[in-house]
Amino acid sequence: MSAELDPVALTPADAPHIPVLIAEVIAALAPRPGAVMIDGTFGAGGYTRALLAAGATVHAFDRDPDAIRNGRLWPEAQGENPRLILHPRRFSEMAEAMAEAGVAHVDGVTLDIGVSSMQLDQAERGFSFSMDAALDMRMEQDGPSAADFVNTAEESEIADVLFRYGEERQSRRVARFIVGARPIETTGQLANVIRRALGHKPHMPKDPATRSFQAIRIHVNDELGELEAAMSAAEALLAPEGKLAIVSFHSLEDRMVKQYLKAASGDVPATSRYVPIAAEAPPAVFTKVSKAIRPSQEELDRNPRARSATLRHATRTITPARLRRSA
Repeated sequence: MSAELDPVALTPADAPHIPVLIAEVIAALAPRPGAVMIDGTFGAGGYTRALLAAGATVHAFDRDPDAIRNGRLWPEAQGENPRLILHPRRFSEMAEAMAEAGVAHVDGVTLDIGVSSMQLDQAERGFSFSMDAALDMRMEQDGPSAADFVNTAEESEIADVLFRYGEERQSRRVARFIVGARPIETTGQLANVIRRALGHKPHMPKDPATRSFQAIRIHVNDELGELEAAMSAAEALLAPEGKLAIVSFHSLEDRMVKQYLKAASGDVPATSRYVPIAAEAPPAVFTKVSKAIRPSQEELDRNPRARSATLRHATRTITPARLRRSA
């Protein structure tokens, strides 16, 4: 990317989404004219727009039909040889999609994990309790919804989901209140049930429903399973010296990315003098693994939603990909 390119300025003023850590993501991906890149989470297209401006061809994935519909209006997606190729499917399926497109390897893959600002701001999508709406939370707008889950799952399953994906310490109590309040049809109803379970007071700084809403959303969309499969697919697709950049917004996601890159780089724990020498570390499939990169204060002032974002990136080696995990 040329020094003159300012990726932040590439986002339209009226865009419904401010891409997080975009300068750092584009610097990590180092796009160049003619490069083939994957944006696994197209959304409103912030990263894709910057990659296109650098001269790259972008294969953009999104399971949300609204995002794909909007992307098809872009001029780069038009004509016989478009530089923006849209794939209305999950990013865990990127290897299959690239094979169908006749693309063996790519120069970069970026993922922005979790729900987009565009989805949060659409009340009818049911992701947020800031506006009362039907309890949905489905990124694909298909399959079982959040309402289906809270109204049909066993109390023990609800508690497990809240604890595992929301780190809710009182998950059993919250699950009991949810089951007792069925049927629950709207985001407002669910938020109020959770608040009652946790004794929420209006003056409290953080709404306790946040953790449970996050957990249910992650479960409904199998977000952690998708992330694991996508990292494995990216490993198989990236050419030597290809770049992987992943932005996450939750400690569970970031922990998965960190552990994946640690294992993929051949990093093994040091052995104790009291323990037999461990087997030789496997050859690294990724190198130049970054530490956690977080938004600057300037970005936080401009976009408060970036406060929990973490970027990690790495560079692909010549080592053959390991056995790929499917979604």
